[in-house]
Amino acid sequence: MRSETNKDKLERFMVALGNRVKSSGRIYLTGGATAVLYEWRTMTIDIDLKAEPEPRGLFEALALLKDELDINVELASPDDFIPPVPGWEERSLFIVRHGSIDFFHYDPYGQTLSKLQRRHDRDLIDVRALWRKGLIQKDRLREMFEQMEPRLLRYPAIDPTSFKTAVMKFCDEP
Repeated sequence: MRSETNKDKLERFMVALGNRVKSSGRIYLTGGATAVLYEWRTMTIDIDLKAEPEPRGLFEALALLKDELDINVELASPDDFIPPVPGWEERSLFIVRHGSIDFFHYDPYGQTLSKLQRRHDRDLIDVRALWRKGLIQKDRLREMFEQMEPRLLRYPAIDPTSFKTAVMKFCDEP
C-alpha cells in the first residue's frame, strides 16, 4: 500500500504525467483529488481519474509514476457508478495544462450525485464542501438528478428510491 497523496504530490503527479504521455488528451480528476486541490481535505488515499480522450502512453506513465511518487491511482469516475449527467464535459472545471494534457475536475454535479448515491460519511462531507465552495447549486443539482433518473434502470445496484430521497433531502437542507 502506498502513502496518501497531498496537494504537492498531486501537483507533481500532474506535471510528470503531462511530460510523459505521447499525445494530447484530457484527464478528469474526481473525488479526493478534487477535495485536496480545493483544500477542504489535506490528503486523499488515491487519485481517481478518467482519461478522455486517452493519451498514448497513459498506462505506461501511470505504472511508473505510482512507484516513483508513492501514489495510488484508480481509473474511476462518477459515470462508472451512476448514469453520466448530460453535459458533464462542459461543466468539468479546468485545472491546468501540463505538456499535452489538460487536467479538469470532473463535473461537480456528477461528483455530487455519485457521492449522494453512495452516502459514506466522507462523501457527505465532500457534498457539503462542494456546495459551500459554490461549485454546485441545489436547484441545478435537482435538475441534474431528474435528467439522469430515467437511466437509473441500467444500474441495477442502485436503489432509485433511496437515491432520490438522499438527493432531495440534501437539496432541501438550508
